[in-house]
Amino acid sequence: MTQPQMERPAELMVWHGAPAAPGPREMRRYPTLRAALVAAAASADDPEALPWIVTEDGDVLSPHWIDGHAPRHAARRFRPAAPALL
Repeated sequence: MTQPQMERPAELMVWHGAPAAPGPREMRRYPTLRAALVAAAASADDPEALPWIVTEDGDVLSPHWIDGHAPRHAARRFRPAAPALL
């Protein structure tokens, strides 16, 4: 995506469970594609979440595309350290 496209509105839809489930469970419009990518990356911790993004131009971005283009730092979540064994 070009820089101007990254700054245009986009809609994030997240399906949960089977790919054939009827309709997304979550749907939200973001002011920029960049913001939608960050939100999609945040769903990476849920193995049943299938995020799709539709751009203002009508491009449909698949979960595979999102995995390859989402900011890496956005996908990382804080995980508490395991307790030390004494």
